[in-house]
Amino acid sequence: MASERQTERGGVRIGAVGDLHYTKSPQPQRSLQDLFSQASRACDVLLLAGDLTDRGLPEEAQGLAREIHAAVNVPVIAVLGNHDFESGQPQVVREILSEAGIKMLDGEAVEVSGVGFAGVKGFCGGFGKRALGPWGEDIIKAFVQEAVQEALKLESALARMRGLKRRVALLHYSPIQATVEGEPCEIFPFLGSSRLEEPLTRYPVDVVLHGHAHRGTHEGKTAAGVPVYNVGLSVLQHTFPDRPAFKVIELALDGEAG
Repeated sequence: MASERQTERGGVRIGAVGDLHYTKSPQPQRSLQDLFSQASRACDVLLLAGDLTDRGLPEEAQGLAREIHAAVNVPVIAVLGNHDFESGQPQVVREILSEAGIKMLDGEAVEVSGVGFAGVKGFCGGFGKRALGPWGEDIIKAFVQEAVQEALKLESALARMRGLKRRVALLHYSPIQATVEGEPCEIFPFLGSSRLEEPLTRYPVDVVLHGHAHRGTHEGKTAAGVPVYNVGLSVLQHTFPDRPAFKVIELALDGEAG
């Protein structure tokens, strides 16, 4: 069991992957079944960083839930991604996965084995001095306000974890530019937002995990030096072609991250 593995190591081993894009197909997605089985054996908790489905269809969510139920025997925590909104049924997708035992986060925090996990989808808007500001047309102001609201949800979730020594942030969109580099620079503003980094400075975490930028860079850091990992499936496959496509992070409960 996961708790026995954790006791032996004196820490918690976290597996993470995003952008699964589970799609309805005539044949089971065998690669995901194998991936889930390997992650379940290697880790104490599995994080899914959004774009769980390809088009946000209920039948896709049901298929993914079946695959996870069949292959995973550790806690699963997830956030939605933009693809999960495509069909206008994100709440249905969320409910299906929640009913399957997956802890879906959208501004909430959850504790597993002494580690706190805060999660939001996040939003876009750009990074640093080039970030879009709330000026001009109402539609621009609404766009920026969406990014602000996602940052506020993240801040609220992080604030709930202040009593825990170990904290992890799970996002879909990136909070920094470094982990989207590799994508065309013209689309950087649509891959994340610096507004998501601000709460991570006020309420520090051990590590930040996100997806969304399929051709991005695996590793970066916030301005405060917190490790940020792009755990999109294609990024992991490209960066570590000889390993199973999930990121493993070990947090020692009384020491440093592994």
